[in-house]
Amino acid sequence: MKSLQLSLLFILCSLSFSPAGAQSPWTLEQCIDYALNHNITIEQYRLRTEQQELQLQTAKASRLPDLNASVGENFSFGRGLTADNTYTNTNTSSTSFSVGTSVPIFTGFQIPNQIALNRLNLEAATQDLEKARNDIRMQVAQEYVQVLYNMEILDVARRQVSIDSAQVARLQALLDVGRTSQAELSQQLATMAQSRLTVTQADNNLQLALLSLSQLLELDTPAGFTIVRPALAGDSTIPSASGTSFANASTAGNGFAVANDIFSAALTSRPEIQADQLRLQAADRSIKVAEAGLYPTLSFSAGLGTNYYTTSGFHSDGFGTQLKNNFSQYLGLNLSIPIFNRFQTRNSIRAARLDRVNQLLQLDQTRKALYKEIQTAYYNTVAAGEKLRSSDEARRASQDAFQLVQAKYEQGKATITEFNEAKNAYLKAESDLTQARYEYLYQRALLRFYRGEPLSLDGV
Repeated sequence: MKSLQLSLLFILCSLSFSPAGAQSPWTLEQCIDYALNHNITIEQYRLRTEQQELQLQTAKASRLPDLNASVGENFSFGRGLTADNTYTNTNTSSTSFSVGTSVPIFTGFQIPNQIALNRLNLEAATQDLEKARNDIRMQVAQEYVQVLYNMEILDVARRQVSIDSAQVARLQALLDVGRTSQAELSQQLATMAQSRLTVTQADNNLQLALLSLSQLLELDTPAGFTIVRPALAGDSTIPSASGTSFANASTAGNGFAVANDIFSAALTSRPEIQADQLRLQAADRSIKVAEAGLYPTLSFSAGLGTNYYTTSGFHSDGFGTQLKNNFSQYLGLNLSIPIFNRFQTRNSIRAARLDRVNQLLQLDQTRKALYKEIQTAYYNTVAAGEKLRSSDEARRASQDAFQLVQAKYEQGKATITEFNEAKNAYLKAESDLTQARYEYLYQRALLRFYRGEPLSLDGV
């Protein structure tokens, strides 16, 4: 029995610490942090950064001297020239040992430019990593808002079932006293069944949205995964038409000015711009690396060596004696002057210059793409604000209309069909308002993100 209790305790503890078990709801910040640490795409970009760091280390190490050792054993057979300057059939063997080193002294500035090039490539790869992290942040925020939207839609659907259930109970009571017909009750029962189906569909959409978000986070399972609903301040989240909102700036003709201000801030903070600017600097260094082929190179070399010889038919000193007697050292300077290498250097320089022109075009294209994204986000925010105000007005009107029809229906002055039409219009307006609210929430946060602020749904 004690063994069984211990086993159950172990299982409960395992479930309490398991990611798949019950867990607290996740905030947007927690989702983003988890995705940044576990997303496969982020990990791939991190590995690319490490590869660039290794290339930088390799370039720095090219300044160091190298060291090589060699051992050789040679055998020759047949007729050959002897020490007496005569030819005879002999067998000769030789053993050689050597150690050598070389140090680059001048390489036409290739090594320092190559180091600078690899350092710029590393910085560009780091910015690429940050760009990938920003993309994940935006994707997580978008999926997060989609889950919030589906949560609200499910609540609206459940409220619809609650209203229909109350009406069914009311009609059943009226039917019991003979004040309504079975047909009217059956009609309302069918409406409630349809509302329950809507709840099932809304719940399924919510589970799919949670699954999509959990997959983006690279969670093992979506079981037990849910998110925190941010506290919305009701009407305060609805932009005022007379306030200093984005829509007000647009109607005042300042839309382009606002977008340009955001773009100016983004140019100094967005990693995709920084990466392309670094690659443009790297292209300049690539030209200098290619131009190094026009300069002479100078290197220093030094080494040690010894040999051991034996020839059949002739007396040879012992192995140790020969190694001692044949020991030699050398020092040397090697100057290589390029004269003609089949236009390889010239074509390398031309190719490097073409790469720079291409990188300049890439930078311009990235800037235009970013400006387009910011303009789109800005006008989407303006449109979302307008849609939110209109949806709020429509919801207020439909709510008033529903309350009037409900009162008339309870007094017997409206039919069940009129009641359901007013109810459906009101609930649709609630759904539209929810969608508009979260769309505005996301677009506003996205626009702030382009300004360089953290991606957050707080304070919106």
